[in-house]
Amino acid sequence: METISNAKQEQNRRVALYIRVSTSDQNTESQSRSLIEWCVKNEIRDYEIFCDHGISGAKESRPALNRLMEKVENDEIKQVVVFAFSRFARSTVHLLRALEKFKVKKTRFTSITESLDTESPMGLALLTILGCLAQLERELLRERVLAGVRNAKAKGIRIGRARLRNDILIHQLLEAGLPYREIARVARCSHGSVGASKKEWLALKEKEKAKNSPNAATTVGENQKDLVPLNSDLSNFEVFEPS
Repeated sequence: METISNAKQEQNRRVALYIRVSTSDQNTESQSRSLIEWCVKNEIRDYEIFCDHGISGAKESRPALNRLMEKVENDEIKQVVVFAFSRFARSTVHLLRALEKFKVKKTRFTSITESLDTESPMGLALLTILGCLAQLERELLRERVLAGVRNAKAKGIRIGRARLRNDILIHQLLEAGLPYREIARVARCSHGSVGASKKEWLALKEKEKAKNSPNAATTVGENQKDLVPLNSDLSNFEVFEPS
């Protein structure tokens, strides 16, 4: 009886096709077509598609993936098929955690691009190694991007969006003593922009104040160079009389 029950349960379990793209402007059509063709080739008709659109693979929590893992937990999925293992996970820790869950729930994991299948020990080992390489590639890419940003900043290139707030207008309104709310309304910007502009305004005022303040010690010292001491010998000075 138990064997029959297990057989019925296995028969009711479905194949899950997981699709993911990182940005909203990317298309999922190529992945879905490849996965459906794979199902047709392997005579799999009972499948369900889970799609995460515009979500990074570095995030472990994704709407469609969460639903998929919930069904795995409930013994509703017998096999998870992805176009490439990087579509499922970019973190080695995440990949290994999911593979461990699949192992406990006797859920097969297949990546059609790499032709890897957790049914075989070699496939499981290669899948883990490739996951490590994908994470390494991601970290190297991140380091290259950060190095590029540092290089651009060193050359004086501005990183990020162009400044849209009108600092000259905001400074004039601050000088007039208007409150933040009124300045934000007139300048058509947020309170945060007014605050950031005020910091720059105060810094400029301090710089101007320091620049225009007289330095008495320096001035006196410089003027004394042109004076003749009262106790000096005047015999060496030549006196010119008008003709």
